[in-house]
Amino acid sequence: MKLFNVYSLYPIEPVRGRGCFVYDEAGTEYLDLYGGHAVISIGHAQPDYVRAVQEQAARIGFYSNSVENPLQQTLADKLGRISGYDDFRLFLCNSGAEANENALKLASFHTGRPKVLAIAKAFHGRTSGAVAVTDNPAIQSPFNRTPNVEFTPLNDLEAARRKLATREFAAVIVEGIQGVSGIHCPTNEFLRGLREAATESGTQLVLDEIQSGYGRTGRFFAHQEANIRPDLITTAKGMANGFPIGGVLIAPHFEARPGLLGTTFGGSHLACAAAIAVLDVIERDGLVENAATVGEYLLAELHKMGGLKEVRGRGLMIGIEIDGSGPELRKRLLFEKHIFTGGAGASTVRLLPALCLTREMADRFLNAFKEMIG
Repeated sequence: MKLFNVYSLYPIEPVRGRGCFVYDEAGTEYLDLYGGHAVISIGHAQPDYVRAVQEQAARIGFYSNSVENPLQQTLADKLGRISGYDDFRLFLCNSGAEANENALKLASFHTGRPKVLAIAKAFHGRTSGAVAVTDNPAIQSPFNRTPNVEFTPLNDLEAARRKLATREFAAVIVEGIQGVSGIHCPTNEFLRGLREAATESGTQLVLDEIQSGYGRTGRFFAHQEANIRPDLITTAKGMANGFPIGGVLIAPHFEARPGLLGTTFGGSHLACAAAIAVLDVIERDGLVENAATVGEYLLAELHKMGGLKEVRGRGLMIGIEIDGSGPELRKRLLFEKHIFTGGAGASTVRLLPALCLTREMADRFLNAFKEMIG
């Protein structure tokens, strides 16, 4: 049987990793500034994380959610305390798309309304409901397209206010920072206004922090820069450093009746052990603060460079729009300088490294990047 190939692959096979580096079979070292698409939060093969996963796997890796699993509560307690949302409740699933599906379902159950307002150029996942609120017709099948989803532009508060004023919408969903579209930040004023408009209309505000959360932007969640509290927060990518897990942080006003949500694999013993280890390392090593410091340095140095159309982002979530081909520059960085980066569209290079990135590693990238665009 052959694979159903849907990705364009680089002819490189990382076989091991350490911190912000990965290595191929020949031992070639690559600086990883992509983090497997923002998934590697505390670094490849982080020793405490590896130990926690190994020890849990040796005890019990999985049993269904029909029995007690105290690791789930430990994870919820740690996440609530570190994120500042200890009064919320946590639903565990397996991915970011699932997290968004369940958040939208909760909002619709709670309000009795069928419609969702989303943001232009948004990406929320590829499952049925998540892709319906994703602004990309190329990945929506006819089955996914629905009149129950409408879009307004990012940072156009008046357009969002007009939609929400109809009181037809169960939820408005917005990314903490838009990732797939090329790192576009909602303004603090937009998020505050959206919070106000959602409250006035009885609409539930969903913050998709799947890529922008878990310390990546120098705050635990990106929306905390605007000092707002959403009704639902979705998280996944950096949550377990590569082990599949997702979650929905749910405000106290939602009813938790039996059978409302469910999952087979979500919140398994092994997934929870991995996610707990991630939070322990983030807190102990000050990785949220490190993301803010190193990210500020990277952004400042990039802003000084000539030849760039725009630099966007916060912390270690950075988009660099170049005057030329983004994919071609990324190939050159990879094969000539041994640096992994991400892309978005035709001309944007994305940086999504592990939160343990150092200033010395940042300089290695900056020197290589300057040489490439010079």
